[in-house]
Amino acid sequence: MNDDASTKRPGGRSARVRAAVHGAAVALVGEHGADQVTLPAVAERAGVNSSTLYRRWGTLPALLADVAKYRGDVGAPPLVGDLRTDLENQAIWTLAELSRPGGIAFFRAEVAPDVDERHDGLRECLRRVSERFSPALDTARERGDAPPPPSLEQVLDRIIAPLYFRVVFSIPSTDEAYVRELVAEFLGEPPA
Repeated sequence: MNDDASTKRPGGRSARVRAAVHGAAVALVGEHGADQVTLPAVAERAGVNSSTLYRRWGTLPALLADVAKYRGDVGAPPLVGDLRTDLENQAIWTLAELSRPGGIAFFRAEVAPDVDERHDGLRECLRRVSERFSPALDTARERGDAPPPPSLEQVLDRIIAPLYFRVVFSIPSTDEAYVRELVAEFLGEPPA
């Protein structure tokens, strides 16, 4: 079997190495902060040779961006069928992911222009966030909710952007209560 065929398999050694390296990176960033983590430390924790990391990712920011990309929406809450609850649940989950140890470091790495000159990381991040909220809006439209649900762009501008801004700049009191207020205000409803 040639190398091309083995790298395209969905499992196998390549997938195991990626999983071990990603797990080690998440753990180390959570324990020490991204600025204290090195590729050799990740390799040691993952039980692989550091040359593997340099060959595959090249830099720590590239590895962190890859972790963010593959982590995706693992653990995102399912829809319950109520627009307000669905928006709240998705926004609270987004806040928790950004706020977890190292969460913002993975986001920054994913969207950093020095990691991705074509800005695919930015587009991929926006796509994932959009796909997290689109189903709630689509379901509300299909149900014929009145008033009609807002656009995805409005959700991104008025719920998601403030969350990212507040987490990136470490603004205090960015918590579940803040998320619920954002959603209630956005929907023109009284806070719960």
